[in-house]
Amino acid sequence: MEIIGRPDAGLPCVHVGGTNGKGSTSLIVAKILAAAGYKVGHFVSPHLHSYLERLMINGEQINADDFIYYLHMLEQAANEMLSHDLEHPTEFETLTAMACKYFYDQQVDVAVLEVGMGGLYDSTNIVSPLVSVITGIELDHMNVLGETLQEIASNKAGIIKPLTPVVIGNMQRTAKEVIISRANNLQARCYENTVVEVNLDGQSGLHGQEVSISMPGHDLHSVQFTLPGCYQLENLKTALTTIAVLEEQNFSVTGNNIQTALATLKNPGRLETVCSQPLVLIDVAHNPSAAEALALSLDCILPQRGKVLICGMVDDKDAENTLKYLGKNTVACIITRPDGNRSKNWNRLTRQFAGLYPDIPVIEVEDIIQAIEQGLARLINDEYLLITGSFYVLDQARLRFTGY
Repeated sequence: MEIIGRPDAGLPCVHVGGTNGKGSTSLIVAKILAAAGYKVGHFVSPHLHSYLERLMINGEQINADDFIYYLHMLEQAANEMLSHDLEHPTEFETLTAMACKYFYDQQVDVAVLEVGMGGLYDSTNIVSPLVSVITGIELDHMNVLGETLQEIASNKAGIIKPLTPVVIGNMQRTAKEVIISRANNLQARCYENTVVEVNLDGQSGLHGQEVSISMPGHDLHSVQFTLPGCYQLENLKTALTTIAVLEEQNFSVTGNNIQTALATLKNPGRLETVCSQPLVLIDVAHNPSAAEALALSLDCILPQRGKVLICGMVDDKDAENTLKYLGKNTVACIITRPDGNRSKNWNRLTRQFAGLYPDIPVIEVEDIIQAIEQGLARLINDEYLLITGSFYVLDQARLRFTGY
């Protein structure tokens, strides 16, 4: 960052961390601010299909030529570091530096930056944000972040800065206490997402839900919220709490801005319908709490409707406790292998699923596309296909149906 001029130092930003929900929360915040007329950078992690997805301004990806330009710039900076016996930056450190430099050069009004993993030691933690956001904390990346909820919370609380407001999403009390303690020590004012009330008006469906919102300065009714899934209501509350904090810092957002943004949200890979006939859903749930939220949403949106499950998870994930939420209304399961070198033990899921659900047939199909074809062939009546477990499964699965 020093070599490329410390672009982070002049970058107003919202810093979003958390185990689950940070992608949706940051998307909602970025979309509302853009609807209010601001030029908004959005740094996303990870991507589904292309690195270009990771750097966006007002919803538009960085173009390939600009990406290559900044990559060459950072390659030169990395070589200079090596010449001074410094370590070569990691891929994520390089992408973080690229995001800061790109957004600074493009003179964005504000950037919304997602933490990569954890918080305290994450490369995005170089920024001095307008507000820090911690969406929720669950057991994940335990080999890196710690084995207990308190240890993981302590790491994620590392993004809290002195005298800088922090928004806290829905999480277990033991984790919340760690966050609040860290914030108090740094004289950082806490805003829990309970300051915003979101109520579901009628039924939730695959294409979203209608909600009423009560928050500081705004009371909105019959709002179209196009992200499906009951779990998205918590993410919406956290995002709107963040907007309320920014309004205290002289950002100007109207009720119409909020309604416009919420009616036009798209979040690929999050309870996304990629085919209607037959119905095929994909979701990136890759840990127990995300799988539980997914299961609750499916129970609400598609009650009693049978599904064929395709699941693949990388080696460091808690597969057994994730699978235990996915058996309801499952008529058959296909275990597949996520792309990449982190899935050498991919077929452990077959044994684990069979142990949890001895009456549900389960097979292994290593190739993701072949697994999908077999899953489609098994569908009868009004059954649907659910593909989940990893970004490294959804990449190919989504391309199979959408082509982009």
